[in-house]
Amino acid sequence: MRLNYAIKFVSDMDAAVAFYRDVLGLQLKFQSPFWTEFDTGETKLALHPASDENPAGTVQLGLASYDLDSFHAAGQAQGLVFTSPPTEMHGTRIARFRDPDGAEISVSEAR
Repeated sequence: MRLNYAIKFVSDMDAAVAFYRDVLGLQLKFQSPFWTEFDTGETKLALHPASDENPAGTVQLGLASYDLDSFHAAGQAQGLVFTSPPTEMHGTRIARFRDPDGAEISVSEAR
């Protein structure tokens, strides 16, 4: 298990990209209106448009597991509350669960 992404939900993608790229000097890896990534080493900073479910300013952690099915089964056995079982999304398999404070965390299958 490793931390793969910190996903920051933003109200204005262009303004957020300009801030992280031009003000903080992070290296832009990929930009789109729906998903932007900065190359920050092993853990990526990703920007995603805010929504009612994920308001601007909130952050979601994105973990990676080399065996998502085993993680899901072990997590269920330990009482993790999954909001989404392993599901094919955007070319990879992703599951989502809640931490003790109710924050949703995504975990993708590492390649």
